[in-house]
Amino acid sequence: MNILLQRIIDKVVHTGTFTVTGPNGSTRTFGDGTGDKVHMVIHTRRAERAIALHPSLAIPEAYMEQELDFVEGDVLSFLHLVYRNTGISWTDSNWGKLLNTARLAFRPLQQLNTHYRSKKNVEHHYDLSGELYKLFLDKDMQYSCAYFERPDMTLEEAQLAKKRHIAAKLRIKPGQTVLDIGCGWGGLSLYIAKTFEADMLGVTLSNEQHQVATERAQAEGLEQHVHFEIRDYRDLSERFDRIVSVGMFEHVGITQYQTFFDKCATLLKPDGVMLLHTIGRTAPPTTTNAFIRKHIFPGGYIPALSEIMPAIEKSGLAITDVEILRLHYAETLKHWRERFLANRDKVKEIYDERFCRMWEFYLSGSEASFRWQDLVNFQIQFTRKNDALPITRDYISKCEKALQMHENAHGKEVAEDQPARTKTPQQRKRKITGRS
Repeated sequence: MNILLQRIIDKVVHTGTFTVTGPNGSTRTFGDGTGDKVHMVIHTRRAERAIALHPSLAIPEAYMEQELDFVEGDVLSFLHLVYRNTGISWTDSNWGKLLNTARLAFRPLQQLNTHYRSKKNVEHHYDLSGELYKLFLDKDMQYSCAYFERPDMTLEEAQLAKKRHIAAKLRIKPGQTVLDIGCGWGGLSLYIAKTFEADMLGVTLSNEQHQVATERAQAEGLEQHVHFEIRDYRDLSERFDRIVSVGMFEHVGITQYQTFFDKCATLLKPDGVMLLHTIGRTAPPTTTNAFIRKHIFPGGYIPALSEIMPAIEKSGLAITDVEILRLHYAETLKHWRERFLANRDKVKEIYDERFCRMWEFYLSGSEASFRWQDLVNFQIQFTRKNDALPITRDYISKCEKALQMHENAHGKEVAEDQPARTKTPQQRKRKITGRS
């Protein structure tokens, strides 16, 4: 085995049972012999050298290229073993801090998300085959963190609970205009339009998502109330009563944070409300994982709260509520990973073995980061006026309960059926928003 790699593993792995077989057939076991066994086989010397020099990139790449396999355990159990030994953040070590400082210096160059580059970055991931996403997402095609009110919830139930939770925080009134920045395949926009009789504009940079969202709106007879466009948020000039953005901020790039919040402040009406739902981290600022940046989300970055707050403060928006969703995304990703693996043969028919292995590592690595590392989700609520919302949070739970009653009365989710318009706007306002 490569002597440098051997020394690195010796230094990192103290707890657990980790066996490595090198390309020459030699095998060595590391750790204290406890826990589930993980056995990695490295098939080529090229992969062995690369892993010794840059493990966070070379291990997933070697797995993608079938130069590395796990004969005991899998990607998730391997990452669990690593994180048990490194702690919640690898930057806790002196070497990690030094390396992180060096990488931070180059971070702005990795996130120069101009209009052109932003669209290309989005196309890289979101313009993959729609059939791929149907194989592991819920029926509504929600590609963001679900909200598990109970541990036994199905993925569909948890994603619906997420939409309820977000809608309740927006406190939408019938007839209001709502902007959905990064609308995905349109599920949240359609839900809000039908549940609150609001007028929605959803914007995306993905051709695939735009086509699917538009077709959904037409199929449900909502084209008069929901409109989807391929537009960069920086090009918008209209003003809205409500703004929501779910799972898009991770693609903005830290060099564009001030631009993002300044634009949102100009788009939001004086008495408006905005809700930002984004992946975040509890540890200090760092850089994007090399594998994720190169193969999955080019231009993406997961911020610490300390990186977001200064831009908000300068924008004129007032923060009215911050909620940290812990472990919800780990459970979401568990569902996605299990569904992906159950449909692996179908994914391989669409793409190939290399793609399957790349996405196995992506989904497993993401779940591990939310379960055993420092990743969480932030839900940040903003207004421009101090009295735009009630002074206690009771209205959120009241609205969620009213929404759930409304959904149960209409066959679980209105968004999966034709819009129910049997009540007057005044009646719907009292029922859905929980206001008397």
